[in-house]
Amino acid sequence: MYEANSGNGQAGDAAVDLRSDTVTRPTAAMRRAMAEAEVGDDVYGEDPTVNRLQARAAEIFGREAALFVPSGSMGNLIAIKTWTRPGLEVICEQRAHVNQYELASMSALAGCFPRPAFAEDGILTWPLVEPLIRAKSPNYSQTGLVTLENTHNMAGGTIYPTAVAEEICDRAHAAGLPVHLDGARIFNASVATGKSVKELTRKFDSVMFCLSKGLGAPVGSMVVGSREFIEKAYVHRKMLGGGMRQVGVLAAAGLIALEETPKTLHRDHENAKFLAEGLAKIPGISIDPKKVVTNILIFDVRQTGRTGAQISAELKKRDILANATDKFLIRMVTHYDVDRAKIERAIAALSEICATERAHA
Repeated sequence: MYEANSGNGQAGDAAVDLRSDTVTRPTAAMRRAMAEAEVGDDVYGEDPTVNRLQARAAEIFGREAALFVPSGSMGNLIAIKTWTRPGLEVICEQRAHVNQYELASMSALAGCFPRPAFAEDGILTWPLVEPLIRAKSPNYSQTGLVTLENTHNMAGGTIYPTAVAEEICDRAHAAGLPVHLDGARIFNASVATGKSVKELTRKFDSVMFCLSKGLGAPVGSMVVGSREFIEKAYVHRKMLGGGMRQVGVLAAAGLIALEETPKTLHRDHENAKFLAEGLAKIPGISIDPKKVVTNILIFDVRQTGRTGAQISAELKKRDILANATDKFLIRMVTHYDVDRAKIERAIAALSEICATERAHA
């Protein structure tokens, strides 16, 4: 993954930081809740704030239990370790976060091998999944798990149609396979579709979602599932070094994020659409605004005659931060710390950069 602006330290208030929704800073309400949080030792299960967060997450998703984990990557790895054993394969989309951006942890730490398929807009369908399931044979590694990602990060924040996701779940279950959802941004999908996260995820065996992305908490993700699954996941969290002590100070911010931020995610989506429409008018930039449905957009700059890294570097000089994700692709992500005025600044900066390049051509 190309990252021209990996960033060292926190971007200033004057910067327009579109690298990710992970760069959000905790709200005043989150900071107050963190300062006032009632805490205990969570490894002993005695942190009351963590317990409230876990109970609330389970309730919202209609599950028996939930587990607070330090990161979404650890949450996905815990789910893979819980559902599989070393030597099994994990079916996923080629650009999935579990395949490209978790440092091969499913192989290095869970002993599993990814079995990916490329899907248009990142959306796997059963006809794409079915051929990847290994026949029972002593000559092949066996399939252990199917994973989907909703919204799909590197496909531009695309959303799984519920019927498509549920068909995969139903048919995978019929084949004896569990299905895990990397729902890092599932609340974005919920807001965009008007369906609850419970409805969107009801047929998955486990779900991971992030508190620290669009929801804005400073740290943490959640894994939800059956009580039996979470009991096993708890053991794997400890094994991976994710057992924390007086972590209620973080869970308190997570509770605010879980209850309050989904109400404002529609603004991030509106800003992303506005940004996409502005970029589409700039000669040399290729993007279809109709495909921008949540808070992530990826656009092609090859017709500018410059690479994504070069344009990202020029943007940085103007205090606009964005990451190149391929030689000619740039990703931008909207969030609650980027308002409409900052979006307009980003559009103007890109227009100026592209105009300068055309003048020099």
